[in-house]
Amino acid sequence: MNLYNINTKVYFLGFILLYQSVVIGQSLTRKEYISMYSQDAVFQMHKYKIPASITMAQGILESNNGNSRLAVKGNNHFGIKCHDWTGKKMYEDDDKKNECFRKYNSALESFEDHSKFLKKYNRYAFLFDYKITDYKSWAKGLSKAGYATNKKYADILIKLIEENKLHELDQKSEPIHFTASSSRSVYLHPNNIRYVIAIEDDSYLNIAKEFDMRLWQLYKYNDTDSYYELTKNEKVFIQPKRNKAKAKVHLANEGDSFRSISQLYGLKLKKLQKRNKHLLGHKIKSGYEIKLR
Repeated sequence: MNLYNINTKVYFLGFILLYQSVVIGQSLTRKEYISMYSQDAVFQMHKYKIPASITMAQGILESNNGNSRLAVKGNNHFGIKCHDWTGKKMYEDDDKKNECFRKYNSALESFEDHSKFLKKYNRYAFLFDYKITDYKSWAKGLSKAGYATNKKYADILIKLIEENKLHELDQKSEPIHFTASSSRSVYLHPNNIRYVIAIEDDSYLNIAKEFDMRLWQLYKYNDTDSYYELTKNEKVFIQPKRNKAKAKVHLANEGDSFRSISQLYGLKLKKLQKRNKHLLGHKIKSGYEIKLR
């Protein structure tokens, strides 16, 4: 689905005048999208045995590099429709008018649900007989199983994988463990920061004990405090975030906050707020341009 975003820039004149003008927004490039989400695709590969190259290619295609309305408004990167979904929903024209699509709280939730979606339905079961490095069979199989109506779907996925060397992701080994005392896997953020994924009923205290860290370190590295409760699949940095992100601008999604953007890019919250002083004290709305460097 290729829906293009109209971005909204906000200018604050002094302290009392708010002026809004609608302009064409700066979208994520394909390179930025791959850099931002490739680690999530690798994580899904080791958890569910789905080639990371396939996950990334589908994400690129279905979300238009993260710039589609479904991705921006609903964090839906794979165009998954409601079916038997009981969570949040949004409606868009697709094969038919006003079709129901799943809406997520984060992109990571979308990646996780995409994996579960392929695991759940029997029509995709045969795919898991293919080798994890056999992206061509996976692409053709997804098309055969009816994931998309485009007859050239498999060819498009294969072309995306080969042009962007996404098949190299399928060779990435299981993430190493940070310490011998922890059985938890540690991942490397694209901004070169180590992080872990929160599990069910997790806490900063549990993570601190596993990695022989001080609680204040985790609070500081993740720009939070003792009142914050972790949610399943949330990223938790175990090293300090950076002063700059690799991307220049973030196009705000529904429900974004300065902290969520800070966690997404591995960027220190104070640095992010300093670059966007004009938005402090105001709700971040979908379409706003957030400066990252």
